Formats: sequence, structure tokens, C-alpha cells
Amino acid sequence: MSTKRKDPVKNRAHPGSGKTERYIQPSLLLGLKMKPSYGYELIHNIHKFGFVQGQAPPGMIYRHLRELEADGLVHSKWQTEGSGPARRIYRLTIEGEEALALWIEYMQDQATNLMNFIKQYEKLRNKSS
Repeated sequence: MSTKRKDPVKNRAHPGSGKTERYIQPSLLLGLKMKPSYGYELIHNIHKFGFVQGQAPPGMIYRHLRELEADGLVHSKWQTEGSGPARRIYRLTIEGEEALALWIEYMQDQATNLMNFIKQYEKLRNKSS
């Protein structure tokens, strides 16, 4: 039997992991502010914002879109013209614009807090060097 102890740092998940859904709502709102889109297009584009690694799970995205619509932050309409199957196009509402602005304000505050935290760490690290 081995008596080696496992490295506690190596066995931990990456800090902040497991929080994929935290910024899905603002990502969808920003994606729709950029242009009205259908779900599949949003799934492929929101990874550009950096909160979802790889392709976002479709079920999660559509669940969030339904919640956003129920909350009046987005509006959808079936698009039937053109070739191919009908697609539901999502658009940001005025309330969605306001919600996005609140998210941006929150994120700016979080970014400031994170930078202050890092500065405190750097001061301590530089002192001990």
C-alpha cells in the first residue's frame, strides 16, 4: 500500500470551474444586442465571449432563451420564409437592453474587485520576495 499523499493543489478543479451557466444570460443578451439570432447561431457564437468553453450545450441555451422570453427580456418569432425549416428568431426587448446594462454594471464592479484583489496579492508577493 502506498503512503504517498496526493498533491491537494493538483487534485482540485480549476478555480471558477463548474460555473458555466453564470454568464450565459448576459452572453445571450449581448449576442442578441449584436444582432437578432436564432438559437443555433447563438450556440455557435457565445463562446467568443469567453464564458463557455467550446460549444454551449443546446439544451441549456434553449432553456435560458425560454426563461429570458418568459421574463420579457427577449422576444421570438418564427421565421418561415426562405428555404429550409422554420426557425425561431430571437430579438432583444427594451427590458433586455436594461437587463444587459445592469449585467455590464455588475461585471464592471466585479472586474474592479478582482483587480483590487490581484493588486493586494501582488503587494504581498513582492514583499516576501
